Amino acid sequence: MRTPDSQRTGVITALLAFLIWGFSPLYYRAVGSASSLEILSHRAVWSLLFTLVLILLSGQHRTLYSLFRKPRLLLLLLVSALLLGVNWLAFIWAVNNGQALEASMGYFIFPIVMLLLGGVFLGEQLNPRQLLAVALVLLGVLNLLIMQHQLPWIALLLATTMGFYSLLRKWIPVDSLVGLTVECLLLFPAAVLYLVHLERSGTLAFGSRGVALDLLLAASALVTALPLLLYNFSTRRLRLGTVGLIQYLSPTCQFLLAVLLFDEPFTRPHLYTFLLIWGGLLLFSLDSHRRLRRELRTPPA
Repeated sequence: MRTPDSQRTGVITALLAFLIWGFSPLYYRAVGSASSLEILSHRAVWSLLFTLVLILLSGQHRTLYSLFRKPRLLLLLLVSALLLGVNWLAFIWAVNNGQALEASMGYFIFPIVMLLLGGVFLGEQLNPRQLLAVALVLLGVLNLLIMQHQLPWIALLLATTMGFYSLLRKWIPVDSLVGLTVECLLLFPAAVLYLVHLERSGTLAFGSRGVALDLLLAASALVTALPLLLYNFSTRRLRLGTVGLIQYLSPTCQFLLAVLLFDEPFTRPHLYTFLLIWGGLLLFSLDSHRRLRRELRTPPA
């Protein structure tokens, strides 16, 4: 049952989750003296240690063990882990290579990608407003391609990997914390091997560039798991439509950081592209709000 207090708590935790995600580029800039692959490897290693502690504290270790007797679920989680790893790596690389603006574009596009994936894989029919929203986003991408001869591949990669990841996790009947733990566990061997390779070649940033960097790299566990836990806490207390509107806070913060703090170029073609994408998101949000109100007015069968 959703009480005013639980809804208020849900809003606060959702805001915290999306603010952490929104300001995460500051963290990746702070650890940017390490390579993107090393940061990704630390993220997998330290997140695994952190989530294992949470698994033990929450008493979900039996659920975790049981997954290793289900090879089909493990295979699906391996695919989701690879999608998540590609998404993390693309975002880290983008932030530390002057592409944070395009990274924010990817997460603005993400809801529209989910709309398309729902239509293709879940048989969800798109109404005229939703089709127009998709068309506006596609026009935005096409505008950047024509005006700057540049395909926003980072934005498209981030949106599609997160879209397919979300779709896959919707199909996998596993708790979010247990699922994230298994995903980190599956990424763990490759991450450790890469860190060992860097250490042997003398290029490992961890342990060689000061305690502050070491602590920040270890804190990647919090940057990864904490917002996810806050997000899951909020979704149990709020309507998904409410969470869907709050989620735009994250790419908005990333957009503002890129333009105002990182001083990335924001050209006229970028402006037109973002206006088209924001127009599509506005249509999408209004349609979602309208459908949610209709569902609330419909009495249960």
